[in-house]
Amino acid sequence: MADITTISRGGLEASIDAQGAQLRSLKLGSIEYLWQADAKWWPRSAPILFPIVGNLRDGFAMSAEGECHMGRHGIARNYEHEVIENTGSSVTFRLDSTPEMRASYPYDFRLEMTYALEGEGTLRQTFSVTNTGKIDLPFFLGGHPAFNVPVVEGEAFEDYSLKFTRPWTGTTPGLTSDGLQDYAHMTTLFEDSDTLPLRHSLFDDDSFMFTNVPDDTITMVGPSGHGVRVDFPDFPYIGIWSALPAADGTPTPFVALEPWCGTATRTDEDDTFELKQGLLMAAPGETVRRAFAITVM
Repeated sequence: MADITTISRGGLEASIDAQGAQLRSLKLGSIEYLWQADAKWWPRSAPILFPIVGNLRDGFAMSAEGECHMGRHGIARNYEHEVIENTGSSVTFRLDSTPEMRASYPYDFRLEMTYALEGEGTLRQTFSVTNTGKIDLPFFLGGHPAFNVPVVEGEAFEDYSLKFTRPWTGTTPGLTSDGLQDYAHMTTLFEDSDTLPLRHSLFDDDSFMFTNVPDDTITMVGPSGHGVRVDFPDFPYIGIWSALPAADGTPTPFVALEPWCGTATRTDEDDTFELKQGLLMAAPGETVRRAFAITVM
């Protein structure tokens, strides 16, 4: 790990790794809510997704500025970010583009990530993307926080549910073997309900994704009332993912709730970067901001 910065407010504490500006811990009192990056299942906790979400087809897209070559979720998670401000209850990290980054993504940018503790139990994560170049900057971004399931001892994964603010019907596009979104094969996971019970088989095909979630809010909670709520009004999509069991068959003890601006390449899209679903654009000198909030319970 690179340097870890810890911020606190009351009984709420968050730790962020300068490598990737990745959230590494989110605790209220003695309870740890964030997945602790056990490589037996998945060695990350909450990577940031920029300048793509998910996969490009064969890791490639063509943009107005040239070729883009990136693996899943982009490049920002692979670099150390600089702390530029720390108030004790909030911290901001900065990543500026370099020639090395331009070989993958041929644009100049500045990415700032701010983690701020609010109220009794809320962490707000804000992305600020500034176009430091001379041409329009196309990009996508997202969060990827994974949470312990169960949160407390004595409960099981299957005791937990995803809760919504009102009944609705949740459908998701399929995923191809190379991680592309397949809208020709939609699956309905629940109908006219405000609850989706968790079960490991939901993730047999990797992840699923919702859009038009009621009130842009999702809560993952167990029988004791412990869990997390994610509010994501700035993000049109939310991905939900858990890893496959470990090599020894041990079930995965976490679920990621991932607010996204953009998705993996669709099977019915070509490889033009600017035509991909959910594109954000910043004019030269413009800063685009998006934020979501995690509330622990």
